[in-house]
Amino acid sequence: MNKWSWMLTCFFGVIILILMVFLLTTEENNHAENEYTFQQHDKVRQQKMDHREYQTEITLGAVGDILVHNTVYQDARTPNGFDFRPMFELVRNSMQTPEITFANQETIIGGKELGLSSYPQFNSPYAVGDALKDSGVDVVSMANNHTLDVGEEGIMNATNHFNQLNISYVGANRSLEDQKRDRILKANGISIGFLAYTYGTNGLQRPSDKPYLVQYIDDNTLIKDIKKLKQKADFVVVSLHFGQQYVRLANEAQKLLVKEASQAGADIILGHHPHVLQPVDWIKKENGERSFVIYSLGNFLSGQSELYQRIGGVLHIDLEKSIDQNNDTQYSLSNARIMPTYMYRPNYKNYKIVPLHQADQYGLKQAKELYQEIQGHMKTYTDKIKVVPEL
Repeated sequence: MNKWSWMLTCFFGVIILILMVFLLTTEENNHAENEYTFQQHDKVRQQKMDHREYQTEITLGAVGDILVHNTVYQDARTPNGFDFRPMFELVRNSMQTPEITFANQETIIGGKELGLSSYPQFNSPYAVGDALKDSGVDVVSMANNHTLDVGEEGIMNATNHFNQLNISYVGANRSLEDQKRDRILKANGISIGFLAYTYGTNGLQRPSDKPYLVQYIDDNTLIKDIKKLKQKADFVVVSLHFGQQYVRLANEAQKLLVKEASQAGADIILGHHPHVLQPVDWIKKENGERSFVIYSLGNFLSGQSELYQRIGGVLHIDLEKSIDQNNDTQYSLSNARIMPTYMYRPNYKNYKIVPLHQADQYGLKQAKELYQEIQGHMKTYTDKIKVVPEL
């Protein structure tokens, strides 16, 4: 090999060596950069997991007294039994829309084997429960002044049928074990606990060895039960059978009991017994949160005849649960609204629950004026309620 060939070979060798070093360095730098990028991405992803935000919301629906007089169940009679479903036809959608819907089952559905009966001691067909299920009802209160109308057997028959329908019941129980069972319903990541109590049972006495059959209002028990359930559920709904019949405004005893329930942790209080609509209110708790109360939801389905006894409503209220970046959980109630209803039943037949704003089509000549009056009445204590023609 001559001098020039040797020099040329050395030159190309150096060039190749430089290229190899450059490529190796670039690959190492790229690997390091990719590793850094991956680590940063993983760190950010982990931070998002540790400080994630979460928000969910549901609507709770509620209707008032299902008070089945003999004229109501006679109108529901069919060749094969009873069918109450047509009575709910015009309000069914508003009852089915909420994720969870409550009703006050005022009369025991003990079935015809116990003998159907009307005022003053009621017993209703099982088909009432079937109609509630069809209309979207998920939970009923059985704590009222008629709970003991047909004794323990009536409670057993009614609760057995509700169990078959997968409708939760509260305020009356089959046993001590049943009484201890929490009534907590869940939807969209939100849990709602239900409690129910009545002022009395029309002088009928529950057996002393079976206090679980019906829940009476007792301040100490009420407060203890609310606090206990509040530890297990996001929201607590309390049904109270109280107040004075046919009086359209809450009395001081109602207001005091509602305040006590609110301070104990109740989020929503649903009132019954007056058989007429009473206004709503918002109660401020000591922790700054608010409770919502409707002092009476009035009659929803009944055979009572006076004008205000025939006006009820479908209530909707939104419940929200959120978790912020610090993993603190917040709960709130909002957008309370009620659709007034009217019990149409010409000559105590063809019973049908209709939205009040449509009642002029069902013979109620003053329907529009009455709707305006109900709007003002429901806002007697607060204007933080929407009275709407439909839901």
